[in-house]
Amino acid sequence: MSQSLTQPGWKEKKKFYFDRWWLLLVAVIALILLLVFTTPDPYKRIVLYVRAGIWTTVSLTLISFVLVLFVGLLIALMRISKSKILRGISTVFVEIIRGIPLMVQLIFWYFAFPSVIQGIGDSLQIASLSDFKTNAIAMAILGLTICYSAYMSEVIRAGIQSISKGQMEAARSLGMTYFQAMRYVVLPQAIRVILPPVGNEFITLLKDSSLVSVVAVADLTRRGREFMAANFQPIQTWAMVALLYLVLTLLAGRVVAWLERRFHLEK
Repeated sequence: MSQSLTQPGWKEKKKFYFDRWWLLLVAVIALILLLVFTTPDPYKRIVLYVRAGIWTTVSLTLISFVLVLFVGLLIALMRISKSKILRGISTVFVEIIRGIPLMVQLIFWYFAFPSVIQGIGDSLQIASLSDFKTNAIAMAILGLTICYSAYMSEVIRAGIQSISKGQMEAARSLGMTYFQAMRYVVLPQAIRVILPPVGNEFITLLKDSSLVSVVAVADLTRRGREFMAANFQPIQTWAMVALLYLVLTLLAGRVVAWLERRFHLEK
């Protein structure tokens, strides 16, 4: 007799799922390879010239996103805190940062912030501050982190508040502290709720990282601009840069979709 489906040893087989959007990613990569091998001048030269910028874009985005998650979580916890002071500080931060364009913020951190530090150094007669010099990549990461943490904090806050208050009360009744209950009970459930918007924020950050080219960071966009200025081939250059960005965003989108399925709760 065949084993009953209700017996303990039986496991339901998961259906295989094929994400058809991977085909679009493959098609874009195939188009890039076709252009590179059939028309090496200029497409192969463009790829070789901007490849360092690709790694700069990817590393800049990943580092910034990790920091955005940390700072965003901190601001979100402040936003739902019982302390009026913490709520006030975090609310002012979010409202101000969201009201200033990202490019303006990047320009401020790279050009204006050093002048502020140098001015303080001159006033206090501290030589190390008076001679303060900025690092373009560090200031770009700082600008992206501060800007996106304001948006990320609202995503995380909404996710936490979507969890029933009974979850926190039950955890506290078991003897957990507030932070233990948040870490082991509330946040794991909130992650499943906020994963889609968090993934969307990552993709948006990846695209907006192109703005760091205005503050002397040699990312993909800046390298493309340099190649165009040297070779006077704007159509070919920006077509290839656009395709490379499309590969990065499509890949990020497929990873986010896989994570959504991985953490999805069956109803």
